[in-house]
This record gives sequence, structure tokens and C-alpha cells, in this order.
Amino acid sequence: MDKNRFDGLIALKLVAENQSFKAAAELLNISTPAISRIIAQLEESMGVTLLTRTTRSVRLTNAGAIFLEQVSPAMEQILKAQDFIKTYGEKPSGPLRINTPVIFYQHYLKDFIKKFLIKYPEIQLEIFSDDQATNIFERGFDAGIRADDIIAKDLIAFKLFGPIDFVTVASPNYFKEFGRPMHPKDLLEHNCITLRFGSGSGIYDKWEFEEKGKEFNVKIHGNLILNNSENIRQAALIGQGIVYTEKGCVEEDLKAGRLEIVLNKYKCQSTGFYLYYPHKTQISPALRAFIEFFKEVKQRERLSRK
Repeated sequence: MDKNRFDGLIALKLVAENQSFKAAAELLNISTPAISRIIAQLEESMGVTLLTRTTRSVRLTNAGAIFLEQVSPAMEQILKAQDFIKTYGEKPSGPLRINTPVIFYQHYLKDFIKKFLIKYPEIQLEIFSDDQATNIFERGFDAGIRADDIIAKDLIAFKLFGPIDFVTVASPNYFKEFGRPMHPKDLLEHNCITLRFGSGSGIYDKWEFEEKGKEFNVKIHGNLILNNSENIRQAALIGQGIVYTEKGCVEEDLKAGRLEIVLNKYKCQSTGFYLYYPHKTQISPALRAFIEFFKEVKQRERLSRK
């Protein structure tokens, strides 16, 4: 499409929306005769009248209405692409909202975030931590971080960490008082602390294990339900019961002896934690910078280990 014809489409759209040549001309910062001439050239090139003009009003003809209805979606996409590409070479800035599991920032992200914001001080990063299994994009987030098994297949996912082990742990005092389960089915005789993924969501009470290469789950029960993983960790530390969690989140507790692992030979493994975001042709410069910076950090770590 040549530039003159595209300019004509923009002029036609604005005249139709404002029902005025003068108002459309002001929006384009050109004269009224100029916009009238642009639309006349478009009509001439197409061989059809698109606007009906009188001294008091201007409106689309039937042909003009049909034509504008068909081309408007494409025009909007072109204009959005133009606005987006203008920012492509600019230094990333502005808000970036990421939703993560409650424990994730403390155990995985805090050091990375510090380095990221030193490099990109114009980005305003919001890390919102919760364990709800909801559509985070309807809540205004740019991206989320979750384990691979709960990410919808129609989303783009980029691996951050992994693989990760899921372990069954409790405090030494709990095991001293109630004994240690030797097989996952023994959990039926123990008080297991369960997680609810947000108000109204289901309870995570089917813990997953593996035996002889086959996965299975055990439907556990207990007298305490909590709605985030940090509260569950705290309950385990005071001997409230047995919990099932990602190993990295309790690594320091295990090293210090505050928590102990059981059923380790039956533990399950996930491929890892992933950053995920919707399929779309454009992502914000801030999110793109976050992804690229993480790739750089992981690449440096791999090289340093060689």
C-alpha cells in the first residue's frame, strides 16, 4: 500500500468518527482543505464515493461504511505496531508487573532482581506474590512464574530454574512425637498441612510421588489448611504437621536441622519454574529486557561452572 492511500484511510476513519472534516483535520494537524483533498484522492483511486457531504453534516455512504468496517482492524494493528516499534530501540522503562508464588522471591529472585534494577533503573518492577491458581492476565499482570505443570498450554513459557524436587518434610519434634512415615501411604496416619490456592479454589490434598518409575498420588488429610506456601513452612517449623513443598524453599531449614525430609526415595521432580506470558506479537520492552537479562545471567553462570 502506498503512503498516500494509507493516509487516506486514516483521514477517512477520523472524519467518520468525528463526523467533521474540521475536527479530523485538527487531530492530524493539517488544514481542512488538505484533509478533504486526501479523501477525494482516496475516493478517486477506488472509484467509489465513501462520504456524503452537505453544508451541515458528513457521513459514510453504504460503501464507505462497509469498507471502513473491513479495514479498521488492520489499521488498528498497523498503528499499534508503529507505536510499539518506536520504543524498540529505547531504554526499557515504565511498569512491569510479575506474579510469583509466595516463597519464590525470597529463595530465587531477590539477588537477580537487585542486579536487574541496577541495569534498568527506569523500570518500575512490581513482584506480587500469591499462590492462587487464577488468570493473572485478567488481573493486569504482564507475566507470571509457576511450576511447569500448572501453566496453560496456550501460553509462552521460558524456563528460569530447574529441575526442582518436591519433598515431604516436618520438624524433628513432630517426628519424635508421631513417628516417621516409611511409605507415602503412611501419610494417611499423619496430620498433613494442606494448601488452598486462593479463596474459592480447590485444596491441594493429592500429594504426588514416584515408585519404580511410576507416578502416583496420595489423598492426604489434616486439621490445618493455609492459603500460601510461606505460612505452610512456618507451620511445619513449629511442629504442626507434615508438609509437601518445593525443596529450594526449605533448603536453609534442612541445612540448619529445623526441618527433616522423609520419603525421599519416592520424591517427584518437576522440570522447573517458568516465566510465562500470553501469545501475542508484541511484548513490552520492560518484559523483553527482563527475559534477556535473565538469559545473560544464566549463560554467565553456565560458563563459570566450566
